[in-house]
Amino acid sequence: MARVTVEDCVTKIPNRFELVMLAAQRARSIAAGADLTLDRDNDKNPVVALREIADETIDLDDLREGLVKSLQKHVEMDEPEEDEVDLIAVQQAAIVETGETAVPVANIPKTDMAFEDDADAVKEDAVKEDEGIQPEAPSESGAEEAPKGAGEEGTEPKEA
Repeated sequence: MARVTVEDCVTKIPNRFELVMLAAQRARSIAAGADLTLDRDNDKNPVVALREIADETIDLDDLREGLVKSLQKHVEMDEPEEDEVDLIAVQQAAIVETGETAVPVANIPKTDMAFEDDADAVKEDAVKEDEGIQPEAPSESGAEEAPKGAGEEGTEPKEA
């Protein structure tokens, strides 16, 4: 029965690959509970779908459209958050007032790293104070500090 049904369908849909895709789509919709346009006659869903295509009891254009929709992937568009919208509005207002282009947020360098380093130094000083060790004062000139023990009273630096 299925061989004869396929041969009947090829006259309606000449491309066998398209026929298979459309028949599979119709069989899935029948399995999902779509109404049959023919009597089942104890046939399985794919055979019923082929028989419907061969007898032209279903609209092929609707079937094609349903197939395309089922194969499309839903792409969700991200909406900007309120903070981003407010920032964009502020930038646009600045452009209007000054006539100059504002710097995009993505191009602003992060300076948080310097603050993190300072926070680590403060933590180390607090630990040293708890242990009774005098914290080292950072040098103002930025030059390297002398090695420990050098220049202390009662000791002289070693000569090389």
